[in-house]
Amino acid sequence: MAGGAIVDTAGGKQYPGKLTLYVVFTCVVASTGGLIFGYDIGISGGVTSMDPFLLKFFPEVYRQKQAASKSNQYCQYDNQLLQAFTSSLYLAALVASFFASAVTRILGRKWSMLAGGFTFLVGAALNGAAQNVAMLIVGRMLLGVGIGFANQSVPVYLSEMAPAHLRGMLNIGFQLMITIGILAAELINYGTNKIKGGHGWRVSLALAAVPAVIITVGALFLPDTPNSLMERGHPEASRRMLRRIRGTDDIGEEYADLVAAREISKQVQHPWRNILMRKYRAQLTMAVLIPFFQQVSGINVINFYAPVLFETLGFKGDASLLSSVMTGGVLVLGSMVSMFTVDRLGRRKLFLQGGAQMLVSQIAVGTLIAVRFGTSGVGEMPRGYAAAVVLFICVYVAGFVWSWGALGWLVPSEIFPLEIRSAGQSITVSVNMLFTFVIAQAFLTMLCHLKFGLFYFFAGWVVIMTAFVALFLPETKNVPMEEMVHVWKGHWFWSRFIGDADDVHTGVNVLALT
Repeated sequence: MAGGAIVDTAGGKQYPGKLTLYVVFTCVVASTGGLIFGYDIGISGGVTSMDPFLLKFFPEVYRQKQAASKSNQYCQYDNQLLQAFTSSLYLAALVASFFASAVTRILGRKWSMLAGGFTFLVGAALNGAAQNVAMLIVGRMLLGVGIGFANQSVPVYLSEMAPAHLRGMLNIGFQLMITIGILAAELINYGTNKIKGGHGWRVSLALAAVPAVIITVGALFLPDTPNSLMERGHPEASRRMLRRIRGTDDIGEEYADLVAAREISKQVQHPWRNILMRKYRAQLTMAVLIPFFQQVSGINVINFYAPVLFETLGFKGDASLLSSVMTGGVLVLGSMVSMFTVDRLGRRKLFLQGGAQMLVSQIAVGTLIAVRFGTSGVGEMPRGYAAAVVLFICVYVAGFVWSWGALGWLVPSEIFPLEIRSAGQSITVSVNMLFTFVIAQAFLTMLCHLKFGLFYFFAGWVVIMTAFVALFLPETKNVPMEEMVHVWKGHWFWSRFIGDADDVHTGVNVLALT
């Protein structure tokens, strides 16, 4: 059994080596893949609240918005075509993630990032020059393809390059870049909304080219990970890269584990079929439920539609955009908190604390809205109430970003063995995109019909997902990726799916190798 050590999930098996400047550089560059995802999340909600944009592409919504000042505030943005502008991207990303899985496995992680950045760049150009809704939607779908490729490869790349004891911090660099992208987009929306002539929305959409160029050019300079090189049959290149990123010649133990993982991977001809095997039940469950729960937490209600939501609650014009900038700032600060605590406190504590904080905040927001608008949607929100709503939304956003926001990408990227890692990450991305699409397409209609009860709806899901973590997610901090099977083997529930014939190091049937 390669490696030979029993993993203590509280402390974890440790390989020799240190955090090198080379690893820091590569992880920072790769993390910029999160900028394109974050920028798009932040930009779409801003432009859909701009009157010139609505007049040109969605005049019916503009008329509803003007009429809503004296009628039902909940329904002023209820329009399926407007929601399709936001959601079409995520449907494209869902489909793209399956193709990205093959690219990531066969060609390596960096080429998937490069493809994602270039496709996003083309989509940004098309959106900035859009003359009709069809051009907008096609551009959005190209942006989605780019995001599907980037989200497939970046989290896995970061987890594979990072030392085990710092994997959480370096992987959350992806989430930090997402939040920086969101904040940058919201600041740009605030500025472009003041441009005279009504063309500010074009500037907002076209500037998506900037993060696209950053990741596209950056990907050209990124090396492949040792895991990817080994998976693709380049053992010596893998050894050299491992020596370089660990900053030591004492890589024998970690390299032996990579070789063992590669031998198992060679036995697997159909990873999509193998991931359905009983012994991978725990990983498959997490790949589906973690991204599902991340979306039904309600966060993308804030991310996509923050300016729209704030206008619905009585904030007007620049005030709604400025309020969304505040939430964007909280996202960035919360990501930094997560980066510096995840490898000390562990994943479970952040999940549980964040869940409790989100629950209290959502109930508070729903209640404040109910008191002022009731079920009729008619009313006004005094300044004090408005400040309280923004405060609780910020508390909610902070709780999300240092728990489900960061860990929703980290945990799935670190739990899969090499032989099914690309397929597993593809499932994570596709489930995430599917339910992002559903929420984006349905939210404004749900707000119209469920009214303040929508916040209670999402609070109910927070209760379910927090209970799931408490019962079924073991701690994974400090555990090397190729030793992760020990975590499942020692869990009260998932251990029943790993038979005695499965090697506790690799999770593969040792009889099949003899």
